[in-house]
Amino acid sequence: MQKKDTQPNKLLTMKKFCFLGLLLLFFYQLTSAQSDDKYKETLIKLFRVSHTEQTYEVAIKQMFSVFKQQQSNVPTEIWNDLEKEMNKTSMDDLISMLIPVYSKHLTIEDLNELIKFYESPVGQKYAEKNPLIMQESMQVGQHWGQKIGMEFVNKLKEKGY
Repeated sequence: MQKKDTQPNKLLTMKKFCFLGLLLLFFYQLTSAQSDDKYKETLIKLFRVSHTEQTYEVAIKQMFSVFKQQQSNVPTEIWNDLEKEMNKTSMDDLISMLIPVYSKHLTIEDLNELIKFYESPVGQKYAEKNPLIMQESMQVGQHWGQKIGMEFVNKLKEKGY
């Protein structure tokens, strides 16, 4: 009785298995990339309807205002060109950087529900009024923090510190 040489068969099976694994990995990455693109598109839409994009653009304008004061020798047209360029690229960069944060906490279905809210009349009103609410809330928060700070100092004085 002769032993059959199974080594070539095992090698062929291993090659098929590796090829199948690589093929599955390729399709997983392809669908994952498509899923990431869909998530990014949905997040961008949420930022638009919630006016978050406008809030970031205002922050960029404020940064440019500070830079202009620091670099007063740079001509206005250069600043205008830089600001346009930064508004385009920086928002895309920011969104790409925020995707892992948002996707960790919110599904694409959650984003779509938020979009529905912001597309509703009350959602639109909230989006429009939110910058004012935030600004006024920050002022209230500062007063609140000062009050707590004073109470803290007084309590420490009472205890002899």
